[in-house]
Amino acid sequence: MKNKKSTYYRLFRFSYIIVICIVLLFGIAITFFSTMIFKKEKFNEIQSVSDIFISIMKADYASSGTLNSAAMTEVYNSFSDEYDIDIYLYDENGNCITVPQGVNERNPLSQDIIKRIDKDSFADFDTKTISSKQPSILYGDRFSVKYGDSERMRIYLTAYSSTESINSFTIKLVLFFTILGILILILSYRLMRRQADKYTSSAEEFRRVCEKFAKSDFSERINIQNVGTLQDISKHVNVLADNAANSDETSKTFIANVSHELRTPMTTIGGFVDGILDGTIPKSKQNEYLVLVSKEIKRLKILISSMLSMSRFESGTLTPNFKETNLTDLVIQTVLMFEKKINDKNLEIEGLDSDRLTAVVDADLMQQVIYNLVENAVKFVDKGGTISFGFEKNKNTCTVSIKNTGEGLKNSEIQQVFDRFYKTDSSRGKDTTGLGLGLSISRKIVHIHKGHIIVKSVYGEYTEFSVEIPEKQN
Repeated sequence: MKNKKSTYYRLFRFSYIIVICIVLLFGIAITFFSTMIFKKEKFNEIQSVSDIFISIMKADYASSGTLNSAAMTEVYNSFSDEYDIDIYLYDENGNCITVPQGVNERNPLSQDIIKRIDKDSFADFDTKTISSKQPSILYGDRFSVKYGDSERMRIYLTAYSSTESINSFTIKLVLFFTILGILILILSYRLMRRQADKYTSSAEEFRRVCEKFAKSDFSERINIQNVGTLQDISKHVNVLADNAANSDETSKTFIANVSHELRTPMTTIGGFVDGILDGTIPKSKQNEYLVLVSKEIKRLKILISSMLSMSRFESGTLTPNFKETNLTDLVIQTVLMFEKKINDKNLEIEGLDSDRLTAVVDADLMQQVIYNLVENAVKFVDKGGTISFGFEKNKNTCTVSIKNTGEGLKNSEIQQVFDRFYKTDSSRGKDTTGLGLGLSISRKIVHIHKGHIIVKSVYGEYTEFSVEIPEKQN
């Protein structure tokens, strides 16, 4: 892993320690409970064997009257060989009365064991009777025997069995879980290390590309094939980078366009003023040139006004003045502003004789929308073409549409016409004074009215803009 101080490496190390602890605790728990179950089975086994021995002993004593008959000696030896259990019998005073073959006589039974047996039979580990170094399984019980009419005799029984089987089982279990735990830890390490490397590599890639973004270098994008949450974050960051790149490009376009648009009228104004001041322009023509200067100043005013409007829309400082307005009259008033241009291009106007359509709007802002749309229609309609107006009311919605014949828009252009500073290729020759802000401003105004502005176009035939707004503002 290249960066061992990374968050993912620390997370990997922490997670791996948790895995080690879980594997260790799981192994200890399974070993402990399995050993306990196995020990319990061994205790039950020695108890069952002892119960069988007691039953045989009672039956033999009832018929032979002795605890050391030849039959019982064979039983002793058989039990010792087959079950690996040594059984000792003691009288009621704790004195040993029978011992397995080959075993020396045992000491009297301890009072502690007698007391435990008097309470109830038990099975436990013992380190005193057989060996202090090697524990044995001890089972203690008592029973009574009777021969004929003789008095019953109480007998204490102790049975000892080796713990080797338990020790062997525990060792095998520990060995098994040790090997299994090691395999699990190795596999977990490899998988977790691979994931940590993958995340760290992705994070490094993410950091590297973000550093380029911070330096305004948007030539590269974050690999969205990254894993986990980074993949979603990468998508969002890439979108931000696209927007920033577009904004950067838009800003460059804006600076270039504004510089050009400001330079042209300023140069014209400066040239005319200098000509008047230095006498290059005779007094007889000064009024004519002052008219031109006035037009250029108005052009600058429109440009600056559009920029301020866009700034107000984006900053949210604009407070609309809503009131009931006759949209039909508003459109007619706006169209009259273009009367000369309409006549110059010999255009046919349709739809202005429609019924009165009213809605609650900011009249000044809405007139700006209509002005921009009519200006575009007049500018791009073919000579001798038609501009059609439509007014429609549908439930609580009012729609004003402006359609002009002409070249129309391509599909790729329709997606961008509302972008700031955007101009279609064909409009660059026809629209030499605009900055491409009109439609963007219009859309923002319509959105302030909680409406929509839609463009439809068939390339080579027509273009139509529709403004759809609520009849009343809530």
